[in-house]
Amino acid sequence: MAVAQQVVLVTGAAGGMGKAIIEDQLKQGNIVIGMDLSVASLAHLAQKSLQLHEVNVLQEEHIQAIFHEVYAKYGRIDGLVNALGIAQAATPIEEVSMDEWNRLMDVNVKSLFITTKAVVPFMKARKKGSIVTIASISAVRPRPGLQAYIASKGAAESFSRGLAIELATHQIRVNTIHPGPADTQMLSQFTADGADAEQTKHNVFLQSVPLGRLVDPTDIAGAVNYLISDAASMVTGTTLHVDGGRGL
Repeated sequence: MAVAQQVVLVTGAAGGMGKAIIEDQLKQGNIVIGMDLSVASLAHLAQKSLQLHEVNVLQEEHIQAIFHEVYAKYGRIDGLVNALGIAQAATPIEEVSMDEWNRLMDVNVKSLFITTKAVVPFMKARKKGSIVTIASISAVRPRPGLQAYIASKGAAESFSRGLAIELATHQIRVNTIHPGPADTQMLSQFTADGADAEQTKHNVFLQSVPLGRLVDPTDIAGAVNYLISDAASMVTGTTLHVDGGRGL
């Protein structure tokens, strides 16, 4: 039996996980709308079923306009994947500036409020939808020096759980993915000032994963595909750990 084509929105499209998610959704035959500050690195994926928007996800009116445009064109929005996120270099709390704290909260938490608020009316109209947010295993197994990042990812998970119960009667599912240390450019950004990023990657992050390898972006894309699909039609309010056992 053929699976109906879905319309899926993806923020953080140019990041390592965002790219993998978009590539996988395109392979599934879905229509994908990718959003990021710059989408130049996605030019090689150009095809009719992919729309790319250069946008600051914190600009609420711009996001709402894009979502309205998508719904007007396709008559549906089936999925929203919040893959946008920034890291924090390991820093003692007394050295974390208010500007850095606010930036982490804006990008990692406020953006979720903006995109979800914009998409929910369209999903309610069809009594169906799936929202997936990429958070972090650090929310449940923290590391020293990442207190602001961890707080933002804990907020992302709690926000998703709150939405899951609020939106359940509308048949809108909301779930979270906690990736473990992932083999992306972002991983080096967690390195403390003065420390060797490559050494930290292998001696700290890799060693923390019981299954013995870093998470590949395709691992996250596969988890997203499951949560977006009808195979997960009874899954909501959950947090899926894709972390190689890091959270144990």
